[in-house]
Amino acid sequence: METMRGVLSPVITPFRADLSVDVPVLAAQCRWLLDADVGLAIFGTNSEGNSMSAAERAEVIAGLVSAGIPAARMMPGTGACALDDAVALTRSAVKAGVGGVLVLPPFYYKGVSDDGLFAFFSELIERVGDAALRLYLYHIPPVAQVPLSLALIERLLGRYGPVVAGIKDSGGQWDNTAALIERFAARGFAVFAGSETFLLQTLRAGGAGCISATANVNPAAIADLYRHRHDTDAEQRQQRLDQVRKVFAALPMIAAMKSAMAQATGLPDWTRLRPPLVGLSAEQQATLRSTMAQADFRIQFPRAAA
Repeated sequence: METMRGVLSPVITPFRADLSVDVPVLAAQCRWLLDADVGLAIFGTNSEGNSMSAAERAEVIAGLVSAGIPAARMMPGTGACALDDAVALTRSAVKAGVGGVLVLPPFYYKGVSDDGLFAFFSELIERVGDAALRLYLYHIPPVAQVPLSLALIERLLGRYGPVVAGIKDSGGQWDNTAALIERFAARGFAVFAGSETFLLQTLRAGGAGCISATANVNPAAIADLYRHRHDTDAEQRQQRLDQVRKVFAALPMIAAMKSAMAQATGLPDWTRLRPPLVGLSAEQQATLRSTMAQADFRIQFPRAAA
């Protein structure tokens, strides 16, 4: 299996009034992203993935495949604090034919050792026991508060080689992303920045791309920078991406993206989040509309596909 590269989105998840996943609406979102050449990191942080059970996530993958979404373009989040949940979901995702899985460390316990983290990932890989597994580590210490060290990655690569296919670095520290690329990229290990803000830097250093929240609302422009990274206007493209990201980063990002998607599609249910997360207030919605207008940004979603 090839290592995944390019731009992926932690696809925001539409919920019905009973808080179940609206798979047809999610499938429409996935098709729109794929049309922009953006891959599908479903069940990521901005997908509210950890608000869904392992069984539910497996059902959603099956539903998307049944709806014609290619599993090979998916990198679902299959991490869980309970090893058995992580194993069951990862195994079912691999059997569905996904391109890779994105796995958080078990994040409930803090201050755990590299030995403990190595044991978790080792048990996961060996219990799944499938040569098709391609595991992408998810480094997000601002949220999980459990970092993944260079030494841990070295040890996992030494034991499992290409099964440990890459990492999403959402630490927000360029020095760490650069160190990952310098140390591991030449060995085929794919390093993804956790935001398009670092996309051009990541690509120029030899990284694989980015897995970014705002690819949900600005997919074509982010994918265009990936394709045109060698063009003379690449820096200007990057600056425009940064401008749009600031619009959403100034507010609770998941709620802001969902509110913007509701405006773009005419589907008010997009504004629904699973507790404990909540949607934007009326004042925040007004702020979002104003800042989008000031940035001259509109989501280019075809309403016929909503």
